[in-house]
Amino acid sequence: MLTVLRPLVRHRYLLAFAFLLAFLSGHGQTYFISLFGGEIRAAFELSNTEFGGLYSAATLTSGILVIALGRGVDRMPLGLFTAAVIVGAAAGGVLLATAPSAAWLLPGFLLLRLCGQGLMVHVAQTTVGRRVERGRGTAIGVVTVGLPAGEAVLPAMVVVLMATLGWRMSWGVFALVLVAVALPLALLFLRLTAGQPSVSDEASVAADGNTDKQPGPSTGPVNDWSRAQVLGDPRFYRIMPAILAPPFLITALFFHQVPIAEAKGWALGWLSTAFVLFALSHVVSLTVSGMLIDRLGAARLLRLYLAPILAALLVLGFVPGDPAALLYLGLAGLSVGTASTLMGAVWPELYGIRHLGAIRAMAHGAMVLSTAIAPLLIGALLDAGISLPALASALAGYVVVAMVVIPAPRTLRPRDPVVGPAG
Repeated sequence: MLTVLRPLVRHRYLLAFAFLLAFLSGHGQTYFISLFGGEIRAAFELSNTEFGGLYSAATLTSGILVIALGRGVDRMPLGLFTAAVIVGAAAGGVLLATAPSAAWLLPGFLLLRLCGQGLMVHVAQTTVGRRVERGRGTAIGVVTVGLPAGEAVLPAMVVVLMATLGWRMSWGVFALVLVAVALPLALLFLRLTAGQPSVSDEASVAADGNTDKQPGPSTGPVNDWSRAQVLGDPRFYRIMPAILAPPFLITALFFHQVPIAEAKGWALGWLSTAFVLFALSHVVSLTVSGMLIDRLGAARLLRLYLAPILAALLVLGFVPGDPAALLYLGLAGLSVGTASTLMGAVWPELYGIRHLGAIRAMAHGAMVLSTAIAPLLIGALLDAGISLPALASALAGYVVVAMVVIPAPRTLRPRDPVVGPAG
């Protein structure tokens, strides 16, 4: 236990900084923005298709921009980059609060999705992945608990604020809190990290990739791959289907949870109760998977962690009755939580830390793009009359293929990059 706790205590302020960003990313997540959907559609007389189209366009654009802007965490002082991200999310809230017409929703959604869902999580996990060597998996797991913490706290705040202040003023309040409270707190945590051992100066990190002065496979220039070199590595393309599977599947299934519940005969009240089990399994898997990563390595879990969501899809397609909702969501939560930790741990393990921001931004951008496409694809299949068992079988087939194409663990060890561009 002391072995697990020691790196967490050593990096306590760094983890507090990253946890805060993970929590705040909820302002750009679908579960948060969708709570305002009814009020926004009514205010601008938008149909479901029009509202969904604006949101999908913003999400797709943010996924592309994350790939381009995410490498800034490698090149800019961390405090400055963090401030820009938080202010950007606040600006998105201001645009929604003051939007005179529906056209203003697109840039508002874009800033929220880019800076909230995209860059806040990216900064949190990249910073911990770079600066924590021993106990990296556990540290990332603890930080990523900020995501379900936001899911637990922020929706209740939205409901209360909208009931008392209305939807526009609510966005204004959240924007003000981001700038006046969250930004100073995040910068304070960063300043406090300067007094913690084993955390390098930001400038030296950007210059030479040197962080914890501890031995390990991720440290040292020999294993530091550039983004261009990663794009030339076949292993990257064989890993990505497994990395993208849980966010793609969960976004698609949760976005269309109403017709899915109707097909299964689940009352929405029962389904919302079953989501408690999803949240619990999500949090448990975040922490347990972090410890497993520290023991076994992230690469060894890539195939194993998809087994629960594969089982969840089979339950969704073929197990009748209300208890199936508990089993489906409980199993799905296990894979989703592990995916969040793996996303932060696998890239420094395989490719080093010097260009971690650029590499992780590329992978995170692909994830955002997949979550933008998923609701449209699954919605089209449902509209075409595809039955739920057939849909679940097709999605399970994708998971099986993703598991099969993952390289063998012996090939997923850190190694020298393929000779190629360094940028």
